[in-house]
Amino acid sequence: MDSITQAVLGASIQGALLGRWQGRQALLYGAVLGTLPDLDVVIDYGDAVAQMTYHRGFSHSLFVLTALAAVLTWLIRRFRPHPGYTTRRLFLALWLVLATHPLLDAFTSYGTQLFWPLEMPPVAWSSIFIIDPLYTVPLLIAVVAGLVGGLKESTARLPVIALILSSLYLASTLGGKWMAEQRVEQVLDRQGIRAQAIFSTPTPFNSLLWRVIVLDGEDYHEALVSWLDTAPPRLERIPRGTTLARHLRDSPQHQRLVWFTHGILRYDQIGPALVVTDLRLGMTGFHPFRFVLAEQQGGRWQLVPAARRWPTDRGDLSRLQVLWQRIWREDQPVPLIAWANGLQKKP
Repeated sequence: MDSITQAVLGASIQGALLGRWQGRQALLYGAVLGTLPDLDVVIDYGDAVAQMTYHRGFSHSLFVLTALAAVLTWLIRRFRPHPGYTTRRLFLALWLVLATHPLLDAFTSYGTQLFWPLEMPPVAWSSIFIIDPLYTVPLLIAVVAGLVGGLKESTARLPVIALILSSLYLASTLGGKWMAEQRVEQVLDRQGIRAQAIFSTPTPFNSLLWRVIVLDGEDYHEALVSWLDTAPPRLERIPRGTTLARHLRDSPQHQRLVWFTHGILRYDQIGPALVVTDLRLGMTGFHPFRFVLAEQQGGRWQLVPAARRWPTDRGDLSRLQVLWQRIWREDQPVPLIAWANGLQKKP
Protein backbone atom coordinates (compact mmCIF):
# COMPACT_ATOMS: atom_id res chain seq x y z
CA MET A 1 0.00 0.00 0.00
CA ASP A 2 1.00 3.65 -0.19
CA SER A 3 3.21 5.13 2.51
CA ILE A 4 0.47 7.29 4.04
CA THR A 5 -1.73 4.24 4.60
CA GLN A 6 1.11 2.26 6.14
CA ALA A 7 1.99 5.17 8.42
CA VAL A 8 -1.55 5.70 9.73
CA LEU A 9 -2.03 1.94 10.14
CA GLY A 10 1.10 1.69 12.28
CA ALA A 11 0.13 4.80 14.22
CA SER A 12 -3.37 3.47 14.90
CA ILE A 13 -2.09 0.13 16.17
CA GLN A 14 0.49 1.64 18.50
CA GLY A 15 -1.98 4.28 19.62
CA ALA A 16 -4.56 1.60 20.42
CA LEU A 17 -2.14 -0.56 22.42
CA LEU A 18 0.26 1.95 23.98
CA GLY A 19 -1.44 5.33 23.61
CA ARG A 20 -2.65 5.31 27.21
CA TRP A 21 0.97 5.59 28.38
CA GLN A 22 2.83 7.11 25.42
CA GLY A 23 0.18 9.64 24.39
CA ARG A 24 0.75 11.38 21.06
CA GLN A 25 4.22 9.84 20.87
CA ALA A 26 2.60 6.44 20.32
CA LEU A 27 1.12 7.76 17.07
CA LEU A 28 4.46 9.16 15.91
CA TYR A 29 6.43 6.05 16.87
CA GLY A 30 3.86 3.80 15.18
CA ALA A 31 3.88 5.87 11.99
CA VAL A 32 7.67 5.67 11.68
CA LEU A 33 7.82 1.98 12.53
CA GLY A 34 4.92 1.21 10.22
CA THR A 35 6.80 2.51 7.18
CA LEU A 36 10.15 0.95 8.12
CA PRO A 37 9.85 -2.17 5.90
CA ASP A 38 9.69 -0.01 2.76
CA LEU A 39 13.19 1.36 3.31
CA ASP A 40 14.43 -1.46 1.10
CA VAL A 41 13.61 0.77 -1.88
CA VAL A 42 16.92 2.57 -1.32
CA ILE A 43 18.86 -0.63 -2.12
CA ASP A 44 20.27 -0.99 -5.64
CA TYR A 45 19.62 -4.58 -6.71
CA GLY A 46 21.24 -4.24 -10.13
CA ASP A 47 18.61 -3.94 -12.85
CA ALA A 48 14.94 -3.11 -13.33
CA VAL A 49 13.61 -6.65 -12.86
CA ALA A 50 15.67 -7.12 -9.71
CA GLN A 51 14.47 -3.77 -8.34
CA MET A 52 10.88 -4.90 -8.73
CA THR A 53 11.17 -8.51 -7.60
CA TYR A 54 13.49 -8.03 -4.62
CA HIS A 55 11.38 -5.21 -3.21
CA ARG A 56 9.04 -6.54 -0.53
CA GLY A 57 11.58 -9.29 0.09
CA PHE A 58 13.64 -9.65 3.26
CA SER A 59 12.31 -6.40 4.76
CA HIS A 60 8.75 -7.74 4.47
CA SER A 61 9.50 -11.19 5.86
CA LEU A 62 7.42 -12.13 8.90
CA PHE A 63 10.45 -14.01 10.21
CA VAL A 64 12.70 -10.96 9.96
CA LEU A 65 10.11 -8.58 11.39
CA THR A 66 9.35 -10.88 14.31
CA ALA A 67 13.04 -10.96 15.18
CA LEU A 68 13.25 -7.17 14.83
CA ALA A 69 10.25 -6.72 17.15
CA ALA A 70 11.95 -8.92 19.73
CA VAL A 71 15.21 -6.95 19.52
CA LEU A 72 13.40 -3.60 19.77
CA THR A 73 11.42 -4.85 22.75
CA TRP A 74 14.59 -5.89 24.55
CA LEU A 75 16.31 -2.58 23.78
CA ILE A 76 13.35 -0.49 24.95
CA ARG A 77 12.91 -2.47 28.16
CA ARG A 78 16.65 -2.29 28.76
CA PHE A 79 17.21 1.41 28.18
CA ARG A 80 13.75 3.07 28.38
CA PRO A 81 11.58 0.90 30.62
CA HIS A 82 8.05 1.98 31.46
CA PRO A 83 6.17 0.60 34.46
CA GLY A 84 2.78 1.12 32.84
CA TYR A 85 2.91 -1.75 30.35
CA THR A 86 4.48 -5.20 30.33
CA THR A 87 7.13 -6.65 28.05
CA ARG A 88 4.47 -8.84 26.47
CA ARG A 89 2.26 -5.86 25.64
CA LEU A 90 5.20 -3.91 24.23
CA PHE A 91 6.28 -6.83 22.03
CA LEU A 92 2.72 -7.35 20.80
CA ALA A 93 2.39 -3.69 19.86
CA LEU A 94 5.73 -3.55 18.03
CA TRP A 95 5.14 -6.86 16.29
CA LEU A 96 1.69 -5.84 15.08
CA VAL A 97 2.94 -2.48 13.80
CA LEU A 98 5.71 -4.21 11.82
CA ALA A 99 3.85 -7.33 10.70
CA THR A 100 0.68 -5.62 9.50
CA HIS A 101 2.74 -3.68 6.95
CA PRO A 102 3.61 -6.73 4.78
CA LEU A 103 0.28 -8.40 5.56
CA LEU A 104 -1.58 -5.38 4.19
CA ASP A 105 0.78 -5.30 1.19
CA ALA A 106 -0.12 -8.94 0.53
CA PHE A 107 -3.72 -7.86 -0.10
CA THR A 108 -2.51 -5.86 -3.13
CA SER A 109 -1.53 -7.21 -6.55
CA TYR A 110 2.21 -6.57 -6.36
CA GLY A 111 3.45 -9.63 -4.49
CA THR A 112 4.96 -9.79 -0.99
CA GLN A 113 7.54 -12.35 0.14
CA LEU A 114 6.05 -12.97 3.57
CA PHE A 115 8.12 -16.09 4.19
CA TRP A 116 11.55 -14.99 2.95
CA PRO A 117 14.13 -16.65 2.91
CA LEU A 118 11.98 -19.65 1.97
CA GLU A 119 11.77 -20.02 -1.81
CA MET A 120 8.03 -19.53 -1.95
CA PRO A 121 6.28 -17.40 -4.60
CA PRO A 122 5.23 -13.96 -3.38
CA VAL A 123 1.79 -13.65 -1.81
CA ALA A 124 -0.66 -11.45 -3.73
CA TRP A 125 -4.25 -11.82 -2.58
CA SER A 126 -5.02 -8.82 -4.84
CA SER A 127 -8.24 -7.72 -3.21
CA ILE A 128 -7.42 -4.04 -2.71
CA PHE A 129 -5.89 -1.39 -4.94
CA ILE A 130 -2.60 0.09 -3.77
CA ILE A 131 -4.45 3.33 -2.91
CA ASP A 132 -7.95 2.94 -1.51
CA PRO A 133 -9.45 5.91 0.36
CA LEU A 134 -12.16 3.82 2.02
CA TYR A 135 -9.50 1.83 3.83
CA THR A 136 -7.24 4.75 4.68
CA VAL A 137 -9.65 7.54 5.68
CA PRO A 138 -10.90 6.04 8.98
CA LEU A 139 -7.31 5.48 10.13
CA LEU A 140 -6.27 8.96 9.00
CA ILE A 141 -9.14 10.59 10.91
CA ALA A 142 -8.26 8.69 14.08
CA VAL A 143 -4.59 9.65 13.86
CA VAL A 144 -5.27 13.33 13.14
CA ALA A 145 -7.78 13.47 16.01
CA GLY A 146 -5.26 11.85 18.32
CA LEU A 147 -2.50 14.25 17.33
CA VAL A 148 -4.75 17.28 17.80
CA GLY A 149 -6.63 16.26 20.91
CA GLY A 150 -4.30 13.71 22.42
CA LEU A 151 -5.32 10.18 23.33
CA LYS A 152 -7.69 11.22 26.09
CA GLU A 153 -11.07 9.84 27.08
CA SER A 154 -12.84 11.31 24.06
CA THR A 155 -10.28 10.20 21.49
CA ALA A 156 -8.60 7.17 23.09
CA ARG A 157 -10.97 4.71 21.44
CA LEU A 158 -10.77 6.24 17.97
CA PRO A 159 -7.75 4.14 16.83
CA VAL A 160 -9.56 0.96 17.88
CA ILE A 161 -12.75 1.99 16.08
CA ALA A 162 -10.79 2.95 12.97
CA LEU A 163 -8.93 -0.36 12.94
CA ILE A 164 -12.20 -2.26 13.20
CA LEU A 165 -13.79 -0.28 10.35
CA SER A 166 -10.77 -0.63 8.06
CA SER A 167 -10.44 -4.34 8.81
CA LEU A 168 -14.11 -4.94 8.03
CA TYR A 169 -13.73 -3.08 4.75
CA LEU A 170 -10.61 -5.10 3.90
CA ALA A 171 -12.53 -8.31 4.56
CA SER A 172 -15.32 -7.11 2.27
CA THR A 173 -12.85 -6.78 -0.61
CA LEU A 174 -12.25 -10.53 -0.45
CA GLY A 175 -15.97 -10.93 -1.03
CA GLY A 176 -15.71 -8.71 -4.09
CA LYS A 177 -12.87 -10.78 -5.47
CA TRP A 178 -14.82 -13.99 -5.00
CA MET A 179 -17.89 -12.43 -6.66
CA ALA A 180 -15.94 -11.30 -9.73
CA GLU A 181 -14.17 -14.61 -10.25
CA GLN A 182 -17.35 -16.64 -9.78
CA ARG A 183 -19.18 -14.63 -12.42
CA VAL A 184 -16.31 -14.96 -14.90
CA GLU A 185 -15.94 -18.70 -14.24
CA GLN A 186 -19.63 -19.18 -15.07
CA VAL A 187 -19.04 -17.54 -18.46
CA LEU A 188 -15.93 -19.67 -19.04
CA ASP A 189 -17.96 -22.83 -18.38
CA ARG A 190 -20.67 -21.78 -20.83
CA GLN A 191 -18.12 -20.96 -23.54
CA GLY A 192 -16.05 -24.08 -22.93
CA ILE A 193 -12.88 -22.15 -22.11
CA ARG A 194 -10.38 -23.96 -19.91
CA ALA A 195 -8.41 -21.29 -18.14
CA GLN A 196 -4.70 -21.77 -17.48
CA ALA A 197 -4.92 -19.17 -14.73
CA ILE A 198 -7.36 -16.57 -13.44
CA PHE A 199 -6.26 -13.33 -11.84
CA SER A 200 -8.59 -10.69 -10.45
CA THR A 201 -7.94 -7.28 -8.97
CA PRO A 202 -9.99 -4.15 -8.24
CA THR A 203 -9.77 -1.25 -10.66
CA PRO A 204 -8.02 1.92 -9.40
CA PHE A 205 -9.15 3.55 -6.14
CA ASN A 206 -12.23 1.39 -5.48
CA SER A 207 -13.42 -2.13 -4.74
CA LEU A 208 -16.72 -2.01 -6.65
CA LEU A 209 -15.41 -2.62 -10.18
CA TRP A 210 -13.15 -5.62 -10.74
CA ARG A 211 -10.79 -6.52 -13.55
CA VAL A 212 -10.44 -10.24 -14.26
CA ILE A 213 -7.69 -11.72 -16.46
CA VAL A 214 -7.97 -15.25 -17.85
CA LEU A 215 -4.91 -16.87 -19.46
CA ASP A 216 -5.90 -19.02 -22.42
CA GLY A 217 -2.97 -20.31 -24.50
CA GLU A 218 -1.73 -17.69 -26.94
CA ASP A 219 -4.35 -15.22 -25.73
CA TYR A 220 -5.79 -13.82 -22.58
CA HIS A 221 -9.27 -12.59 -21.82
CA GLU A 222 -10.18 -9.52 -19.82
CA ALA A 223 -13.50 -8.73 -18.23
CA LEU A 224 -14.87 -5.98 -16.01
CA VAL A 225 -17.29 -6.99 -13.28
CA SER A 226 -19.18 -4.61 -11.01
CA TRP A 227 -21.05 -5.47 -7.85
CA LEU A 228 -24.07 -3.82 -9.52
CA ASP A 229 -24.01 -5.89 -12.73
CA THR A 230 -26.98 -8.07 -13.59
CA ALA A 231 -25.83 -9.51 -16.94
CA PRO A 232 -22.95 -12.00 -17.36
CA PRO A 233 -19.47 -10.47 -17.82
CA ARG A 234 -18.21 -9.86 -21.34
CA LEU A 235 -14.85 -11.44 -22.12
CA GLU A 236 -12.51 -9.58 -24.47
CA ARG A 237 -9.91 -11.79 -26.16
CA ILE A 238 -6.46 -10.18 -26.49
CA PRO A 239 -3.26 -11.68 -27.98
CA ARG A 240 -0.58 -12.40 -25.36
CA GLY A 241 2.40 -12.88 -27.69
CA THR A 242 3.61 -16.02 -25.96
CA THR A 243 5.56 -17.21 -29.02
CA LEU A 244 8.08 -14.48 -28.23
CA ALA A 245 8.76 -16.07 -24.86
CA ARG A 246 10.85 -18.80 -26.52
CA HIS A 247 13.58 -16.22 -27.10
CA LEU A 248 13.80 -15.76 -23.32
CA ARG A 249 14.43 -19.38 -22.36
CA ASP A 250 17.92 -18.54 -21.10
CA SER A 251 17.00 -15.24 -19.46
CA PRO A 252 17.30 -15.31 -15.65
CA GLN A 253 15.32 -12.07 -15.52
CA HIS A 254 12.43 -13.70 -17.36
CA GLN A 255 12.51 -16.74 -15.10
CA ARG A 256 12.34 -14.50 -12.05
CA LEU A 257 9.46 -12.49 -13.53
CA VAL A 258 7.50 -15.68 -14.21
CA TRP A 259 8.09 -16.76 -10.60
CA PHE A 260 7.20 -13.36 -9.17
CA THR A 261 4.05 -12.78 -11.25
CA HIS A 262 2.81 -16.39 -11.40
CA GLY A 263 3.14 -16.09 -15.17
CA ILE A 264 0.56 -13.30 -15.65
CA LEU A 265 2.68 -11.75 -18.42
CA ARG A 266 2.32 -10.40 -21.93
CA TYR A 267 5.00 -10.22 -24.66
CA ASP A 268 5.35 -7.58 -27.39
CA GLN A 269 7.89 -6.79 -30.06
CA ILE A 270 8.17 -3.02 -30.24
CA GLY A 271 10.74 -2.04 -32.85
CA PRO A 272 13.87 -4.07 -32.03
CA ALA A 273 12.86 -4.59 -28.39
CA LEU A 274 11.14 -7.57 -26.78
CA VAL A 275 9.02 -6.06 -24.02
CA VAL A 276 7.53 -8.16 -21.23
CA THR A 277 4.55 -6.67 -19.36
CA ASP A 278 3.28 -7.53 -15.90
CA LEU A 279 -0.47 -7.58 -16.57
CA ARG A 280 -1.44 -7.68 -12.89
CA LEU A 281 -0.60 -4.11 -12.04
CA GLY A 282 -2.15 -0.89 -13.28
CA MET A 283 -5.06 -1.08 -15.71
CA THR A 284 -5.70 -2.40 -19.20
CA GLY A 285 -3.30 -0.61 -21.55
CA PHE A 286 -1.49 1.11 -18.68
CA HIS A 287 0.90 -1.16 -16.83
CA PRO A 288 3.75 0.49 -14.92
CA PHE A 289 6.02 -2.56 -14.90
CA ARG A 290 7.23 -3.31 -18.42
CA PHE A 291 10.73 -4.56 -19.16
CA VAL A 292 13.03 -4.88 -22.16
CA LEU A 293 14.61 -8.35 -21.86
CA ALA A 294 15.94 -8.87 -25.39
CA GLU A 295 16.73 -6.91 -28.53
CA GLN A 296 16.89 -7.90 -32.19
CA GLN A 297 20.31 -7.46 -33.73
CA GLY A 298 21.01 -8.55 -37.28
CA GLY A 299 17.80 -10.56 -37.39
CA ARG A 300 18.62 -12.48 -34.21
CA TRP A 301 17.39 -11.97 -30.67
CA GLN A 302 20.02 -11.14 -28.08
CA LEU A 303 19.30 -11.13 -24.35
CA VAL A 304 20.10 -7.81 -22.70
CA PRO A 305 22.67 -8.09 -19.89
CA ALA A 306 20.63 -5.83 -17.59
CA ALA A 307 16.86 -5.52 -17.89
CA ARG A 308 15.55 -1.97 -18.16
CA ARG A 309 12.12 -0.45 -17.67
CA TRP A 310 10.13 0.37 -20.78
CA PRO A 311 8.93 3.99 -20.59
CA THR A 312 5.28 4.37 -19.64
CA ASP A 313 3.08 7.42 -19.33
CA ARG A 314 1.26 8.40 -16.15
CA GLY A 315 -2.12 7.19 -17.32
CA ASP A 316 -5.14 8.99 -18.66
CA LEU A 317 -7.68 10.68 -16.40
CA SER A 318 -10.38 10.20 -19.03
CA ARG A 319 -9.99 6.42 -18.68
CA LEU A 320 -10.55 6.66 -14.95
CA GLN A 321 -13.73 8.59 -15.66
CA VAL A 322 -14.90 5.82 -18.00
CA LEU A 323 -14.20 3.21 -15.33
CA TRP A 324 -16.04 5.25 -12.72
CA GLN A 325 -19.09 5.41 -14.98
CA ARG A 326 -18.80 1.68 -15.67
CA ILE A 327 -19.26 0.95 -11.94
CA TRP A 328 -22.80 2.32 -12.04
CA ARG A 329 -23.77 1.69 -15.67
CA GLU A 330 -23.47 -1.80 -17.07
CA ASP A 331 -24.00 -0.48 -20.61
CA GLN A 332 -21.08 1.96 -20.36
CA PRO A 333 -18.70 1.01 -23.21
CA VAL A 334 -15.10 0.40 -22.13
CA PRO A 335 -12.70 -0.10 -25.09
CA LEU A 336 -10.48 -2.70 -23.41
CA ILE A 337 -9.12 -4.07 -26.70
CA ALA A 338 -8.19 -0.59 -27.98
CA TRP A 339 -6.52 0.22 -24.66
CA ALA A 340 -4.61 -3.07 -24.73
CA ASN A 341 -3.48 -2.48 -28.33
CA GLY A 342 -1.83 0.70 -27.12
CA LEU A 343 0.82 -1.45 -25.46
CA GLN A 344 2.34 -2.12 -28.88
CA LYS A 345 3.09 1.53 -29.53
CA LYS A 346 6.42 3.21 -28.96
CA PRO A 347 6.46 5.82 -26.16
